Amino acid sequence: MSTGATKKLVSKTAAPDGIAVHAVDLCRIYGEGDTAVNALCGVSLDVPNGHLTAVMGPSGSGKSTLMHILAGLDKPTTGTVEIAGTEITNLSDSELTRLRRKHVGFIFQFFNLLPMLTAEENIVLPLEVGGRDIDKDWLDEITGKVGLANRRKHRPSELSGGEQQRVAIARALVLRPTVMFADEPTGNLDSRTSGEILQLLEEMVKDYGQTTVMVTHDARAASIADRVLFLADGAIERELPRSEPGAVLAAMNELSR
Repeated sequence: MSTGATKKLVSKTAAPDGIAVHAVDLCRIYGEGDTAVNALCGVSLDVPNGHLTAVMGPSGSGKSTLMHILAGLDKPTTGTVEIAGTEITNLSDSELTRLRRKHVGFIFQFFNLLPMLTAEENIVLPLEVGGRDIDKDWLDEITGKVGLANRRKHRPSELSGGEQQRVAIARALVLRPTVMFADEPTGNLDSRTSGEILQLLEEMVKDYGQTTVMVTHDARAASIADRVLFLADGAIERELPRSEPGAVLAAMNELSR
C-alpha cells in the first residue's frame, strides 16, 4: 500500500479544547525493505496549552524525530498533527513555513545565532523575516525577563554561553508562539548555567502561559516539566507527572535495561 493511501486510513479526530498540539498515530519509517528503520510507531499525544512537556528516552528512541514532526520540520509516514487547530501533515512547504512563523518557536542546543548580528537583532530576526511589526514594549519586557536588558547591543562572540541561550529563548518568545520547542536546551551549558536556563524556561510557562515541549536527556531538566513522556523503540512507554529528578532518572534507567 502506498504512503498516500495509508494516510487516508488514519482517524483524524479534532483536537480537544485547550490543546496546542494534537498528534494521532504517528509513524515514521526511514528507508525501505530490509534496511527500513521504524523511528516512530503509532505515537499519539496531546500537548495542553500552558504546560511544559518533557520528552525523554534512550539514544535512538525517536524523541528527536517526534519533536521534528510535531514542529513541522519533518513529515510522518502516517498519522496527523494539528497545531492551533490546523492540520499540518499535508501542508506544502510554503504553508508550513507560514504556520511556523506564526505558531512555533525554537530553542536549540547550540543557540543558532547569527554572529554578525547583535543580541537584539537576533531576537527580532523572526519578526523581520516574517514581515511582522516589532512590538517595542514586548521586546523590552522579554529582554528584561531573560536578563539581557544591558546586553542587547552585544554580538554573540561577546556573550557567554548562558547569555547566548537567553538570546535564543527571547528569539523564540518574541513571536508569542502557540508552542515553543526546546531541543536539549541545556546540553551545551555548565551545571550552574543550566540551572539558570531551566528556571527561566519554567518562568516562561508560569508567567506567560508559554506552552513548551522540551526534548532532554537530563533528569534535572525533565523535573521542571508538568509531565514527562518516556520513549523507547519509537513508542511512548511511560508517562510521569511532575516528579523529582531521582524519580525521572529511575524511570529512565528502567527503559534502558
